[in-house]
Amino acid sequence: MDTSAWKAAKRSGLVVLVCLVATTLVLPYSLHAQEAEANPPSLDLILDSLERTAEQNLASSQPYEVMREYKVFREDDPVPVSVVMAQIDFTPPGTKTFQITKAEGSPRGKKIVNSILEQEIVSAKQGHRSDIGRHNYDFVFLREQDFGAVPEYVLHIIPKRKEKGLLLGDIWVDAKTYRIRQVVGVPLKNPSIWVEDLHITVQFAALHDMWIPVSVDAIATVRFLGIYTLSSLDLLPPVVASSASNP
Repeated sequence: MDTSAWKAAKRSGLVVLVCLVATTLVLPYSLHAQEAEANPPSLDLILDSLERTAEQNLASSQPYEVMREYKVFREDDPVPVSVVMAQIDFTPPGTKTFQITKAEGSPRGKKIVNSILEQEIVSAKQGHRSDIGRHNYDFVFLREQDFGAVPEYVLHIIPKRKEKGLLLGDIWVDAKTYRIRQVVGVPLKNPSIWVEDLHITVQFAALHDMWIPVSVDAIATVRFLGIYTLSSLDLLPPVVASSASNP
C-alpha cells in the first residue's frame, strides 16, 4: 500500500470508529445469552416499567449543557495520543450544538471529536430510532445480580433491524428504579471495512434529576493501525439551562 493510500485508510478507520461511538449516545460481560434463572421475573413487566421510566426521563425534555472530555489511546499505551474538551448543549426535542474548548496532542484528535459530535447531533435529530425499547429491540432475560447493594436485572438485547446506533449486547437495569445503568455491546451492522471487533460500553447516572450517559468506552481494531481505544467522560454535572424553569 503506498503512503497516500495508507494515510487515507488511517483517517477513514479512526473517523468511522468514533462516529459509531457517537450514535450510541442518543448508549466486561459476555455478549451471549446465558441460561436464565429457574423462576425469573416477568420480562414484559420489566420492559413495561423500563419504557415508562424512559418516557419520564427529563433528559429528553429539559435543556441542559455539559462539559465532556475525550481521550484517544493506541494499543496499551497509558498516555493518550489526543485529549479534547468540548461543551455540548441540548435543546429539546432534538437540537444539539457543541464547541471544542481545548485540544491537546495529535491534531487528529480534534477532527475525530468533531466527527463524533456531528454524528451525535444527527442522532439527536432522529429522535427515538436508537432508544432501548421494544420498538427497536427484542429482549431475553439473563439473570438477576447485585451491583454493590443495588439489585439489577441483566437483559440481552437484539436489534430488530440493521441500523447504525443499534447494538447487540446486554443491559443492566436497576431493579428498583428500572433505569438502565450500563449497556455493553457491539454494532449489529458491519461498521466499515477499516474497523473490526468494535466493543462499546456506556454507563449512565442521575444528574440534576436527569438520567444520562456519563461515560463511554470503545475499543476496536483498525486495519493497518492496530488497536485503538476511545473514552469520553462528563467532567461536570450538566447545567440546566435557565429556560428549563420557565413555564
